[in-house]
Amino acid sequence: MLTSVVSTTSAVSSATASAMSMTSGIGLPEYGVLAVIGLISLLAAKEILSASKYWNKNINLSLNMGILPLMVSFCAIVTFKVLEII
Repeated sequence: MLTSVVSTTSAVSSATASAMSMTSGIGLPEYGVLAVIGLISLLAAKEILSASKYWNKNINLSLNMGILPLMVSFCAIVTFKVLEII
């Protein structure tokens, strides 16, 4: 009796997992706009700081460490949206 309950429970949980995977969307998360806002903020900070007296190599490298991954994410978002239209 206990094994039938366990097998029924595992069958229900696997059916639920497969149903959830069928309904979940593929692609990038909905929060891509936050990555774009972060990218714009870092690019603006880099532009402003490059004109100030506080600009140095360390600040440039620090900002680039944040900008480069966000730039990759932005390119992926744009590519995904264009392919979604086509």
